[in-house]
Amino acid sequence: MSDSPTNTLITWVEVTKNSDFTIYNLPFGVFQNKRLSSRIGIAIGDKIVDLSVLDQEGFFSDMFLPEGVFLSESLNDLIGLGKAITKKIRERVQDLLLADNEKLRDHSARGKVMVNRKEATMLLPVKIGDYTDFYSSIEHATNVGKMFRDPEHALLPNWKHLPVGYHGRASSIIPSGVPITRPKGQTKDPESDSPVFGPTKKLDFEAELAFITGKPTKLGDSVSTADAEDYIFGFVLFNDWSARDIQAWEYVPLGPFLGKSFASSISPWVVTLEALEQFKVAGPVQEPEVLDYLKCDKPHSFDIQLEMYIQPDGEKSSKVCASNFKNMYWNVAQQLAHQTVNGCNINVGDMMASGTISGQEPDSYGSMLELSWNGKESVKLESGTERKFIEDGDTVIMKGFAEKGDIRVGFGEVKAKVLPAK
Repeated sequence: MSDSPTNTLITWVEVTKNSDFTIYNLPFGVFQNKRLSSRIGIAIGDKIVDLSVLDQEGFFSDMFLPEGVFLSESLNDLIGLGKAITKKIRERVQDLLLADNEKLRDHSARGKVMVNRKEATMLLPVKIGDYTDFYSSIEHATNVGKMFRDPEHALLPNWKHLPVGYHGRASSIIPSGVPITRPKGQTKDPESDSPVFGPTKKLDFEAELAFITGKPTKLGDSVSTADAEDYIFGFVLFNDWSARDIQAWEYVPLGPFLGKSFASSISPWVVTLEALEQFKVAGPVQEPEVLDYLKCDKPHSFDIQLEMYIQPDGEKSSKVCASNFKNMYWNVAQQLAHQTVNGCNINVGDMMASGTISGQEPDSYGSMLELSWNGKESVKLESGTERKFIEDGDTVIMKGFAEKGDIRVGFGEVKAKVLPAK
């Protein structure tokens, strides 16, 4: 079954007009509820398709899948079966959900297969072995360079020659809904002679997307830009929480550490590369010309809209910025090619985040650092309150979706409330 935009797909499942989880999407996730143990499902409208029940009822019998592959606490083993299998599973579910297909619609097990999404608890979708955070938005890098270095030479000399990145802490990546505790650490005021210890005063979000690798490599092997998408299973929303004052004091000379490693929040549904294929666009022109291993023979950028909201305790949420993934200077194929060009091996379930996604306009900046220009300006919320950085009790919400005509493919949201420092 093809989900090309030229084919209008209609499902028998009730799906609201602005739902992220349309018949064109069908993302994978791991869920449980009061009566069901952790298992793998696919989202459609306000329902979850319980793949383990579909399997038990014989809907995948011709695929000869490993027994119990859907009764898992992560997607890793399923993803590890390879794209040919996961693509076939997604297409089979898509076919079963079409309006003119009665096989599941009229099946006696339909009630067991279709789980209410609001009654489910979503878990971390993959067991993350390694995590890399890139720095691939030229607008974000330029803004930070203007703030902290010479505004006339905001970008460092290497920035346009390679996708800058660092290895982050995978253990503190958490699913949407899990609150974070305000981190503590050393900070140093420029006017002071010595640092002090205490809670961060500059807690920030970063609007990012992250891709999950679905195919391993051996130590010493490299992945080309031409083959990179064979190794990418799908994407999640990624809020890379940052303590800017801790970060500013610690990052020289080795880069981010405690200012980043306390938490990163991700959305629970993994949107597959296949679902996003129709939203591919050409990326920004790269000048100077990149080295051969970073050259691409086709587009690898995606038109995905991103929105960030702040919701103070007891108040409505306010949208504070809107950006787009297509703004990224370095694309996902280049990121993966650079990650592996030295022979670094990757494993199924590794996560690689884009870095803050900022646009050219001030309301498209993907962090409070930029929106408040490091605290020099205030961001006004709908309630009339103002923010320079994130305060205790605030809930930060990130949303992302792609649209083309009547076709919508979304990520849902990732949200987390900030608790006071311990």
